[in-house]
Amino acid sequence: MYALNKTLLWLSSAISLTLAAEAWALSVNGSAALTSDYVWRGTSQTRGDPAVQGSLKLSTDSGWYASVWGSNVEFDGADANTEWDITAGWSGALNPDWSLDLNSIYYRYPSTSPHLNWIEFGGTVTWKQNYWLSAWWSDDVMASDENGAYLQLGGRTYFNSLWRFEGLLGYYWLDHSYANSYGHAQLSLIRSITPNLEWRTSFHTTDSTAKSLFPDQGGERLEVALQFSF
Repeated sequence: MYALNKTLLWLSSAISLTLAAEAWALSVNGSAALTSDYVWRGTSQTRGDPAVQGSLKLSTDSGWYASVWGSNVEFDGADANTEWDITAGWSGALNPDWSLDLNSIYYRYPSTSPHLNWIEFGGTVTWKQNYWLSAWWSDDVMASDENGAYLQLGGRTYFNSLWRFEGLLGYYWLDHSYANSYGHAQLSLIRSITPNLEWRTSFHTTDSTAKSLFPDQGGERLEVALQFSF
């Protein structure tokens, strides 16, 4: 409990400092999405059911930002029905080719008992805006009180101004919390309908370990989503 309270205090302080540091230079953007399945790191968070999602982000000219993202969820054996991801961090260009994003994410599931809330730290290095490597770590992964780490390698290519393809590989080290680890892959075809609206079709697959760790959540699945950004 002390660790959680300390984490919440740090997170609220980080968000407050982010917003107060350069209030005169804040910009606001966000998104709203409807998806056939909420898939996170290869596994369904809605057990194959649709999800409605939305986000709001405040950022400064110097790169500091705070954001909140929400979705409905459905877990086996838990009463969680909503997820809120609260993020604070910094992102910016290191040079014309390389950029960096460092942040912490607080995963909150209101009204759950026992509480499923947890926090992780990590970041993403991006090359030429189209290729990325992300790494994450938590000492309370998925509210297990144990360490866990995640690594993702991805890239995208544009066919033209309307169509692009994205692919990624990920691996989740959960040996301490779930006595095993798993890998997954994702392939996505994205169509820009307008500058602010896009259609995404994604194929997800996990290894057999994910299927045994998270029954009805791992395996192969197709996801379609419509997203509006502002």
